[in-house]
Amino acid sequence: MSKKLFWIIGIVAVCIIGIIVLTNTEKESADIDYEGQPFVGDASAPVEIIEFGDYKCPHCKDFNDNLLPIIDKELIETGKAKFYFMNYAFMGPDSTTSAQFAETVYQELGNDVFWEFHHLLFANQTDESGETMQFTDQALETLLAEVAKPEDVKQVMEAYQEGKGKAALEKDMKIANHLEISSTPSIFINGKLFDGGSMNDFFKRVDEASKSGK
Repeated sequence: MSKKLFWIIGIVAVCIIGIIVLTNTEKESADIDYEGQPFVGDASAPVEIIEFGDYKCPHCKDFNDNLLPIIDKELIETGKAKFYFMNYAFMGPDSTTSAQFAETVYQELGNDVFWEFHHLLFANQTDESGETMQFTDQALETLLAEVAKPEDVKQVMEAYQEGKGKAALEKDMKIANHLEISSTPSIFINGKLFDGGSMNDFFKRVDEASKSGK
């Protein structure tokens, strides 16, 4: 993956660097199907932000750990925007496995548990020694047990083994391919690829989208 965009944010003498990998070509607003997608924020919020991500992508982890909390505080909690996560699982078998499993969690246990599990996947992208963690079925089951009751874990495992979540993942991949996404994280604001260079650019783009509706 290429490192095409750096967001540099100063917070009380702390400099957080988020690496956002975006496609090269600026697009006009796309018509995106948000139906059945996990999101955080007020459903009536005027701006829709999407992250297309991969649970094995270290830059997506950076985004989730360092930038999403800022977006949550400044835009989601204030009702200015809602935030969606859609899968672009392209880095290997573990990417597909974790994405389909997370989709199954969403379908079986709902939005709140999905987001708890979503953050756990990024938190456990590497182990304590810094080695990449393999997202095997057993590892995913163990992680889910941190945020779900035993009976709920069993329900998800049965559904996952039956192939549930696969159609939702395929839908995400179809949307991503239609948008010609080739790297992660790719961020869209009201259907338009964000290619700005700073958080100020990001907030400005959200404000523009809020006023114009596109």
